[in-house]
Amino acid sequence: MRFKIFSFFLFSFFLVSLIWRWSFKSNEANIIAKSVKENKPEFVYIDNTPISQKIDSFFSKRNKKGLFNGTVLFSAHDTIVYENSFGLANIKQKDSLNKSSSFQLASVTKTFTAYAIMLLKQNGKLSYSDSLRKFFPNFPYNNITVHQLLIHRSGLSNYMYFADEFWRDSRNLTIDNSDVIDLMIEKKPPPYYLPGRRYNYNNTNYALLASIIEKVSNKSYSEFMKDEIFTPLNMNDTYVYDKNIDSVNNSKVKGYVSWRRRAENTYLNGVVGDKGIYSSVGDMNKFSRALFEGTLVTLEELGSAYQLGNKELYNNDNYGYGWRVNMLPDSSKIVYHTGWWKGFRSYFIRSLTDEKTLIVLTNKSRSGVLHTKELMKLFDIKYE
Repeated sequence: MRFKIFSFFLFSFFLVSLIWRWSFKSNEANIIAKSVKENKPEFVYIDNTPISQKIDSFFSKRNKKGLFNGTVLFSAHDTIVYENSFGLANIKQKDSLNKSSSFQLASVTKTFTAYAIMLLKQNGKLSYSDSLRKFFPNFPYNNITVHQLLIHRSGLSNYMYFADEFWRDSRNLTIDNSDVIDLMIEKKPPPYYLPGRRYNYNNTNYALLASIIEKVSNKSYSEFMKDEIFTPLNMNDTYVYDKNIDSVNNSKVKGYVSWRRRAENTYLNGVVGDKGIYSSVGDMNKFSRALFEGTLVTLEELGSAYQLGNKELYNNDNYGYGWRVNMLPDSSKIVYHTGWWKGFRSYFIRSLTDEKTLIVLTNKSRSGVLHTKELMKLFDIKYE
């Protein structure tokens, strides 16, 4: 008799548990379906797997194989879905990376430089049609505009190459933006193309844009970026390289070509605008949110940044104002930029339609190579 009563209670408990679990899963499914319908990012799944789990698995495996050392952030709308760090900031001192670690952004700096130019234009300080000679009367090249610099159609030669040929100042081995302009005025390195003739991605363009920012604002590029962008957006881990304090050696995050092989410092580090900004994944996500929300530069003004600036390029591989632009067949756009410089690689990808942001920063350049298309697929960002 006792055994029958015990069996009855056991069966009842099992039945209630089964019903509760079914009810919970059904309710969970309804929540997820409702969340997706309302376009909320709290539940982000790919093939029934949480995207945060896929991200963590991808980078954890690469880290264990010695193929990734850095920080990662993925956000959807205003929610950070995944944020983590892997490996060391300083191999010699065994310092671990963390979410606030600041990396050299390399060419991702161009997104900030273009943003600063747009802010100045919005405030009536310059026009995209302005000639370089408006700012630098002795500049030896005609008919080059701010617009052409932004979309890489100036035709100018790359300072990284002619500096190697002409820079011989033994008193100051680190060249800066004003030195680049002086060399162009004095040596007149021949341009690659006539202005506007064709697209040619070139660091000289964004170094000159940084000099224009300085000319118009009467501040250094570093001061302007801090006062007008970094501080207002609470980007506390972000700064610009300063040759006077040797930002490379003072940075807590060291750049490595490979395991234990530090990247060399170089006299070209003093030129900024095309590179030179250091930032963390968290700060870059704040910048991305400001772009989505039109916080400093209006959304209307930002439309220019995502234009297809070069007619001869494909719609899915174009360049706007500081952004590579991939326009999909439905006219939605993914804008992104990557960077490489002296031990650092950076990836900054934004899906404009669904407000997804992916940021990957690494301080081991040789093992940190990632393919943009692979990253977009991993993070469920469409790519055509």
